[in-house]
Amino acid sequence: MASTMTRRNLLGTLSAGLGARGMAAPATPDRPNILFIYTDDHSHRTLSCYKEAYPWVRTPNIDRLASRGVRFTAAYNGAWCMPSRATLLTGHYQHGIESMRMEGPYPGSEYDPQKCPFWPKELRRHGYVTAQIGKWHTGTDTGFGRDWDYQLVWNRPKYTETSTHYYYDQPITYHGGKTEMLKRYSTDQYTDWACDFIRGNGRDQQKPWYLWLCFGAVHAPYTPAERHKKELAGMDLDVPKDIFPPRAGKPDWAQKVSEWQKDAQGRPVAEGRGFIDWVRQYHQGVFALDEAVKRLMDVLEETGQRKNTLVLFTSDQGLAFGQHGFRGTKVAAYDANVRSPLIFSMPGRIPENRVCETPVSGPDLVSTMLRFTGMRQPWEMHGRDLTPLLKDPGAAWEHPAMLVATGRKFGSDTNAIPEGREAFHGNVPWYVMIRDRRYKYVRPLIRDIEELYDLEKDPEELDNLAVKAEHKTRLRSMRGQAIAELRRTKCGFVDRMPAVREA
Repeated sequence: MASTMTRRNLLGTLSAGLGARGMAAPATPDRPNILFIYTDDHSHRTLSCYKEAYPWVRTPNIDRLASRGVRFTAAYNGAWCMPSRATLLTGHYQHGIESMRMEGPYPGSEYDPQKCPFWPKELRRHGYVTAQIGKWHTGTDTGFGRDWDYQLVWNRPKYTETSTHYYYDQPITYHGGKTEMLKRYSTDQYTDWACDFIRGNGRDQQKPWYLWLCFGAVHAPYTPAERHKKELAGMDLDVPKDIFPPRAGKPDWAQKVSEWQKDAQGRPVAEGRGFIDWVRQYHQGVFALDEAVKRLMDVLEETGQRKNTLVLFTSDQGLAFGQHGFRGTKVAAYDANVRSPLIFSMPGRIPENRVCETPVSGPDLVSTMLRFTGMRQPWEMHGRDLTPLLKDPGAAWEHPAMLVATGRKFGSDTNAIPEGREAFHGNVPWYVMIRDRRYKYVRPLIRDIEELYDLEKDPEELDNLAVKAEHKTRLRSMRGQAIAELRRTKCGFVDRMPAVREA
């Protein structure tokens, strides 16, 4: 159990302490534990604390977590599962994650840990116990004994034949040793293991800890727990306006997205099921996650660790259901596809019940966690420390959020932009996205038109301002911001991008 905190510690500010490297002591507000809750394909729209949620959505426990911290309205951690996770392990955008690569049957992947080090390794040197529980999607080498002291992992890249088993029958490897098949509902089992770790079982209780808890929910096949399969009966919702083409003003590639069919009455269906059935099942899968958050917060309170534990809640990216023609799809730069929820909470050190409307990027999370531990960045990272925004969520912030999507290529393998279908991930081309509080700019890395949206007036991203003459000045400005951010992060393809096509 963590040591009792003094009044002085409870009133600690956001300035991170300068704990000595290698120090071994229980967590304090200046060297807090970190519980990083990471969900999968989990749209911000499924949380009732977000205004974009449907009116029948209810996530009281995640909402309560948000009320005890700062909720960010928009986070862009990555375009799909693997690069999002690689970003949260390295602090780099996809183009800076050297040696990470897809190899063998999907989702087989490999990397060189010398060229692609993960920051939990350095956190161990800094006196932390590091733990990872749940889904792994970044190389068959999960890093036990190098990056992690404690690991109960579903290694998808290694056990490709069970890579779709998100909820049952997962091969779990225990601390780099035996591998056994998990029969329980994965969300519940991962939570049990996390609670056990937080209580101190199997770890050095004289050190602060970092736990990356990687749920598989609510990834396809969106399987809810048995106890939730009757939830949301009778719910209703409108069909997204652009579920079927044509989509006026959109790029050519976006006109071709057609993942839904029309039934005899013109209603959207897929695989023989109606639109509402798909959306209901997806949301049913969130209930167990909400219950998990309650259990995790309860055990932190019970063990006296809540006030010296930084809690983050986010997902790898979002998921579109119907918007812009997509079905259960991420990757595309639209908020419906890739926008994640994000909550930071640490009573006494982070203000409570606040909302930050500044959009942020995945690498920013790593820089911020490192700042909380008092640890210097072990290498040059792409993210920016968000503690000024956590101290004052309404503070001015001149930095745009960026998302770079280069399909299944990473690091220097992205230096040469491919042509034709090789420049696509599914039906979405490689791209660079830049976002400020109001506007979003997307530059495709194929010869097609750009996209520009006023998210204040057009949150559904239906009206592409890039095709309108009166917005050319803003378009050029945000195009320049994208190039500047790529240069800042030493992107190899920045001077090789195809020329944009005029609308």
